[in-house]
Amino acid sequence: MKNTVIYPGSFDPPTNGHINIVERSLKIFDRVIVAVAEHSTKVPIFSPAERVEMMQTIFSTHKNVIIEPFSGLLMTYARQKGVQKILRGIRNVGDYEFESQMMLVNRALDPELDTIFMMTEGRFSHISSSIIREIVTLGGSITGMVHPVVEQKLKSKLTP
Repeated sequence: MKNTVIYPGSFDPPTNGHINIVERSLKIFDRVIVAVAEHSTKVPIFSPAERVEMMQTIFSTHKNVIIEPFSGLLMTYARQKGVQKILRGIRNVGDYEFESQMMLVNRALDPELDTIFMMTEGRFSHISSSIIREIVTLGGSITGMVHPVVEQKLKSKLTP
Protein backbone atom coordinates (compact mmCIF):
# COMPACT_ATOMS: atom_id res chain seq x y z
CA MET A 1 0.00 0.00 0.00
CA LYS A 2 2.37 2.60 -1.33
CA ASN A 3 0.44 5.78 -0.55
CA THR A 4 -1.41 4.73 2.59
CA VAL A 5 -0.97 6.20 6.06
CA ILE A 6 -2.13 4.97 9.45
CA TYR A 7 -3.66 7.55 11.77
CA PRO A 8 -3.72 5.86 15.21
CA GLY A 9 -5.38 7.15 18.35
CA SER A 10 -7.84 6.50 21.10
CA PHE A 11 -10.40 8.93 19.61
CA ASP A 12 -12.36 8.96 22.87
CA PRO A 13 -14.26 10.89 21.69
CA PRO A 14 -13.33 11.86 18.14
CA THR A 15 -13.15 15.66 17.82
CA ASN A 16 -13.38 18.05 14.91
CA GLY A 17 -9.58 18.31 15.17
CA HIS A 18 -9.28 14.58 14.44
CA ILE A 19 -11.73 14.91 11.55
CA ASN A 20 -9.74 17.83 10.14
CA ILE A 21 -6.49 15.86 10.23
CA VAL A 22 -8.07 12.97 8.32
CA GLU A 23 -9.66 15.23 5.72
CA ARG A 24 -6.45 17.19 5.14
CA SER A 25 -4.37 14.01 4.97
CA LEU A 26 -6.53 12.81 2.06
CA LYS A 27 -4.94 15.59 -0.01
CA ILE A 28 -1.56 13.90 0.55
CA PHE A 29 -2.38 10.20 0.79
CA ASP A 30 -4.57 7.96 -1.35
CA ARG A 31 -5.84 6.06 1.66
CA VAL A 32 -6.02 6.70 5.41
CA ILE A 33 -6.44 3.92 7.93
CA VAL A 34 -7.86 5.33 11.15
CA ALA A 35 -6.64 2.84 13.73
CA VAL A 36 -8.72 3.07 16.90
CA ALA A 37 -6.70 1.83 19.85
CA GLU A 38 -8.48 -0.88 21.82
CA HIS A 39 -6.15 -0.67 24.80
CA SER A 40 -4.97 2.64 26.12
CA THR A 41 -3.45 4.01 29.29
CA LYS A 42 -6.51 6.29 29.42
CA VAL A 43 -9.81 5.29 31.01
CA PRO A 44 -12.21 5.31 28.05
CA ILE A 45 -15.72 6.73 27.94
CA PHE A 46 -16.62 4.73 24.82
CA SER A 47 -15.80 1.13 23.97
CA PRO A 48 -13.57 0.50 20.96
CA ALA A 49 -16.65 -0.65 19.01
CA GLU A 50 -18.49 2.60 19.82
CA ARG A 51 -15.50 4.71 18.76
CA VAL A 52 -15.13 2.75 15.51
CA GLU A 53 -18.86 3.13 14.83
CA MET A 54 -18.75 6.91 15.39
CA MET A 55 -15.76 7.30 13.07
CA GLN A 56 -17.40 5.08 10.43
CA THR A 57 -20.50 7.29 10.56
CA ILE A 58 -18.44 10.47 10.28
CA PHE A 59 -16.45 9.17 7.30
CA SER A 60 -19.20 7.11 5.65
CA THR A 61 -18.89 9.05 2.38
CA HIS A 62 -15.10 8.68 2.21
CA LYS A 63 -14.34 5.39 0.43
CA ASN A 64 -10.60 5.87 0.98
CA VAL A 65 -10.87 6.13 4.78
CA ILE A 66 -10.77 2.78 6.58
CA ILE A 67 -11.76 2.69 10.24
CA GLU A 68 -10.80 -0.29 12.36
CA PRO A 69 -9.74 -1.18 15.88
CA PHE A 70 -6.24 -2.31 16.73
CA SER A 71 -4.42 -3.51 19.81
CA GLY A 72 -0.82 -4.16 20.63
CA LEU A 73 2.20 -2.36 19.26
CA LEU A 74 1.59 0.13 16.49
CA MET A 75 4.62 -1.10 14.56
CA THR A 76 3.22 -4.65 14.57
CA TYR A 77 -0.12 -3.37 13.28
CA ALA A 78 1.64 -1.31 10.58
CA ARG A 79 3.61 -4.37 9.44
CA GLN A 80 0.42 -6.44 9.26
CA LYS A 81 -1.12 -3.74 7.06
CA GLY A 82 1.99 -3.36 4.92
CA VAL A 83 2.13 0.35 5.74
CA GLN A 84 5.29 2.24 6.66
CA LYS A 85 3.84 5.71 7.37
CA ILE A 86 2.19 6.91 10.56
CA LEU A 87 0.28 10.18 10.79
CA ARG A 88 0.09 12.12 14.04
CA GLY A 89 -1.79 15.36 14.68
CA ILE A 90 -0.01 18.03 16.69
CA ARG A 91 -1.85 20.82 18.53
CA ASN A 92 0.98 22.38 20.53
CA VAL A 93 4.55 22.01 21.80
CA GLY A 94 3.47 19.52 24.47
CA ASP A 95 1.98 17.26 21.81
CA TYR A 96 5.17 17.56 19.76
CA GLU A 97 7.36 16.51 22.69
CA PHE A 98 5.23 13.44 23.40
CA GLU A 99 4.78 12.48 19.75
CA SER A 100 8.48 12.91 18.89
CA GLN A 101 9.34 10.53 21.72
CA MET A 102 6.81 8.00 20.42
CA MET A 103 8.22 8.42 16.90
CA LEU A 104 11.71 7.60 18.16
CA VAL A 105 10.46 4.52 20.02
CA ASN A 106 8.55 3.28 16.96
CA ARG A 107 11.60 3.95 14.80
CA ALA A 108 13.80 1.96 17.20
CA LEU A 109 11.34 -0.96 17.01
CA ASP A 110 11.02 -0.70 13.22
CA PRO A 111 13.55 1.47 11.32
CA GLU A 112 11.32 1.38 8.21
CA LEU A 113 8.44 3.11 10.01
CA ASP A 114 8.18 6.85 9.32
CA THR A 115 6.01 9.30 11.25
CA ILE A 116 4.52 12.37 9.64
CA PHE A 117 3.37 15.20 11.90
CA MET A 118 0.49 17.40 10.79
CA MET A 119 -0.29 20.58 12.69
CA THR A 120 -3.92 20.97 13.65
CA GLU A 121 -5.54 24.04 12.17
CA GLY A 122 -5.61 26.91 14.66
CA ARG A 123 -9.37 26.80 15.04
CA PHE A 124 -9.02 23.30 16.53
CA SER A 125 -5.82 23.72 18.55
CA HIS A 126 -7.65 24.19 21.86
CA ILE A 127 -9.77 21.05 21.48
CA SER A 128 -8.82 17.79 23.15
CA SER A 129 -10.90 14.72 23.92
CA SER A 130 -10.40 15.16 27.68
CA ILE A 131 -11.54 18.81 27.56
CA ILE A 132 -14.60 17.78 25.52
CA ARG A 133 -15.52 15.15 28.12
CA GLU A 134 -15.13 17.68 30.95
CA ILE A 135 -17.27 20.32 29.21
CA VAL A 136 -20.09 17.82 28.67
CA THR A 137 -19.87 16.52 32.24
CA LEU A 138 -20.16 20.10 33.55
CA GLY A 139 -23.14 20.87 31.31
CA GLY A 140 -21.40 23.08 28.73
CA SER A 141 -21.88 23.22 24.98
CA ILE A 142 -19.50 21.38 22.65
CA THR A 143 -21.27 22.44 19.48
CA GLY A 144 -18.66 23.06 16.77
CA MET A 145 -16.02 21.03 18.60
CA VAL A 146 -17.29 17.58 17.67
CA HIS A 147 -19.45 16.02 14.96
CA PRO A 148 -23.19 16.10 15.88
CA VAL A 149 -23.24 12.29 16.17
CA VAL A 150 -20.44 12.45 18.75
CA GLU A 151 -22.16 15.28 20.63
CA GLN A 152 -25.39 13.27 20.92
CA LYS A 153 -23.59 10.11 22.08
CA LEU A 154 -21.51 12.03 24.62
CA LYS A 155 -24.54 13.75 26.08
CA SER A 156 -26.39 10.43 26.42
CA LYS A 157 -23.37 8.88 28.20
CA LEU A 158 -22.26 11.74 30.42
CA THR A 159 -25.35 13.71 31.39
CA PRO A 160 -28.07 12.55 33.77
